Amino acid sequence: MMAHQIRLQFFAGLLALSALMFGLSAIAQPAPDTNRSGVILTLNGAVTPPVAQYLAREIKAASDSGKEIIILEIDTPGGLMDSMKTIIKAILASDTPVATYVSPQGARSASAGLYIMYSAHVSAMAPATNTGAATPVEVGGTPSKDSPFDENDPGIGDDEKTDSPEQADNIDASESTDETATNEEAEKIEPADSDPLSTPNALRAKIINDSVAYIRALAEERDRNADWAESAVRDAVSITANEALKLGVVDIVADDIDDLLTQMNGKTVKTASGDKTLVTENVKLERIVATLAERILSFIADPNVAVILMSLATTGIIIEMWNPGSIFPGAVGVTCLLLGFYAFQVLPYNGLGLALIGVGAVFMAVEAYTPTLGLIGLAGLILFGFGLFVVFPEGFRVSTPVIATILVCAGGFLALVLFAIVGSRSHGPMIGGEAIRKREGVVDDWDGREGWVIVEGERWRARSDKPLSPGDKVRVVEIEGLVLIVKQAKSTGFLSGLQPKEA
Repeated sequence: MMAHQIRLQFFAGLLALSALMFGLSAIAQPAPDTNRSGVILTLNGAVTPPVAQYLAREIKAASDSGKEIIILEIDTPGGLMDSMKTIIKAILASDTPVATYVSPQGARSASAGLYIMYSAHVSAMAPATNTGAATPVEVGGTPSKDSPFDENDPGIGDDEKTDSPEQADNIDASESTDETATNEEAEKIEPADSDPLSTPNALRAKIINDSVAYIRALAEERDRNADWAESAVRDAVSITANEALKLGVVDIVADDIDDLLTQMNGKTVKTASGDKTLVTENVKLERIVATLAERILSFIADPNVAVILMSLATTGIIIEMWNPGSIFPGAVGVTCLLLGFYAFQVLPYNGLGLALIGVGAVFMAVEAYTPTLGLIGLAGLILFGFGLFVVFPEGFRVSTPVIATILVCAGGFLALVLFAIVGSRSHGPMIGGEAIRKREGVVDDWDGREGWVIVEGERWRARSDKPLSPGDKVRVVEIEGLVLIVKQAKSTGFLSGLQPKEA
């Protein structure tokens, strides 16, 4: 009996120990992570300093908090290179994978957007989107049409190109002759008529070469098509989403965010902290927007808003100059001018277009001060409108309805100025004896053919060829010294008889 109890206690202890060990092993195993999360950021519009500040800050925050994925939705015509590099540096330094997604359908990722796509760990596009056209454009002017890379040797002029076999033979003969020269003679030989790149072309070549090297480095880092990226920089080529997938420019073509998450799931990417396998199934995404100040600054940097601000600035300053002391138009004009300068600082613009806008504004101001019956004003309006059209390069063009609205408003302003000037010239003298001619008044006191009348609030001695009565309406027909020659005014209607006859 005692032995039976001992066996029972032994088995009970063994069972308890097994249960304890099973519980400890269950606790030691990591629980499946059901709280994976990611963020969605937005690049909609030009790449400007406020946009770069917003994206760099949120990418770093997501990386520091250990998010599973960062999705950057892109729809941009491009922007500033410095701002673009700020975003790219944040992506390359992120421990959390960043996926760029050109979306929605109909969106594009041109110029700076292409560089950002190449820097991402995963690059994706929605159907019916496009990318490319990454040729850099200098702030303050559009690139020259002549590429410094049209020939293998940019220093050779057109007159030195060989167009016939005879010319080619002559060149070969001269080269063979040169090879027999001694080293001392070769050192004395100088290239004939070989002009180096001019300063503008040399600067352009440096910018192009630097941009090509930059995007090729990104392509090699992410194992994407570097040759096509170079052609996008040198030749400004663009491709659709499906073509980009075939050429190895992007990794995924996805219909929407859910499709993108499904296709990314299980993909291994290289981050700043090492290789990481994406687990995007059932990940919770949070959309993070820019701050109010960043959104306002980004709104101001829109080309349409920029030209509206400059137009308001021009109008306000002209009104203040035309009517000094009104304060409000001048204050609004100066404020809009400062905001417009900020917008032009962060946008690529054409110097010729800006000059045309300035000349047009000057012509309209001249019309307000020295009227020319609208001729100078009309010329200024035309120059102003053409300047608005060409001030920004392709991709940043001001919309036609905005230009039309600005021109209509400016034309209306000029019409009001012209109307006011014509009206000021249509009336007679405002002061002096001539000013009272043809004015109407009321008889105050009358005796025979002479008496006193009230005209414009003043009491004048008057004379008439007909007798009048106090209260009669009279019109001044002439003035002789300080005596008015008047005649009775015609009745203005059947109610005139009801009017009082007293002055």
